[in-house]
Amino acid sequence: MAAAAVLSIAAVGLPHAGAQPIEINGIAAKVNGKVITRNQVAIMLVPIRAQLAAQYPRRGAQFEAELVKARDGVLQELIDRRIILDEFKQLGAEMRSSSVEEEVKRQIRELYNGDQAKFQEELKRNRLTMEGFREMTKEKLVVQAMRSQQFSDAPPPLPDEVRREYDEVKHSLRDTSGDVLTFRKIFIPAMDPQQPANPPEVQLALAEDIVRRASAGEDFAALAKEHSRDAFAADGGLQENVPRADLSPEFAALVVDGGEGRLVGPLRDREGFTVVQVIRIEHGPVPSLEQVREAIEQRVSRRKTSAQYERWMESRRKRAMIDIRD
Repeated sequence: MAAAAVLSIAAVGLPHAGAQPIEINGIAAKVNGKVITRNQVAIMLVPIRAQLAAQYPRRGAQFEAELVKARDGVLQELIDRRIILDEFKQLGAEMRSSSVEEEVKRQIRELYNGDQAKFQEELKRNRLTMEGFREMTKEKLVVQAMRSQQFSDAPPPLPDEVRREYDEVKHSLRDTSGDVLTFRKIFIPAMDPQQPANPPEVQLALAEDIVRRASAGEDFAALAKEHSRDAFAADGGLQENVPRADLSPEFAALVVDGGEGRLVGPLRDREGFTVVQVIRIEHGPVPSLEQVREAIEQRVSRRKTSAQYERWMESRRKRAMIDIRD
């Protein structure tokens, strides 16, 4: 499809993308004297924050609540990671650099659509070096390895448990870059040259009214021809067989999660507001069970030992010196 199909939602209206100052080396928490920086929290929040910013164009209380919840979850993950790393260090173990590099590549591919420039931009915005990101990735893999080792004596996954788990999650393990989407889209610019007196708030209200009218049964294609301000308006906003890789990760995730036949939006990006009617989603190839058996077995094991792991983790938290900063 033409490049006009691409939507970029990341960094719109985000606190770190505006005029607010960035606190360099701000401390989010200390664990046994080791620092967790606010920049480490911020870089892990990037995909979540971008999707929330698109999903809640008016921001508001729900946006703030979801963002605080996500931030708290990320910080707790980093605190637990730091605790486990101390135990890993005592064992004198090492993590293979090849495993770290493979995981870095996976994150760039899945969270940034393989866009190296966008990934580097986020690192720069959050004052984090590539080496620092590799270190964070290494720490995540260490935690996974330590958990597997800690409960290596757990009962092995049974064949029917593995099959059920595979059936539940196989679509999430697919190559999402192979997804192809067909949808109708209405784009309302934040500043419309045809209506220069309308501020962004009025344009957002128009997008919200379009959602209400389409939900009530009005023809989406007719609404697109009347209101949309992009190259597809004359075709009723129709965009067919668009590779997921041509869309921003945030936009694509919201459309796919919406499901066929659903209305999505209004979503906000740098230029304005978008309403989508999802017509068809063709998913990328799903790996066979044999291709992902090890990963599936690990998922089953983690589920079976989750309560035991949480008790083990809580005992470590109680022994650790944890200082969470505001």
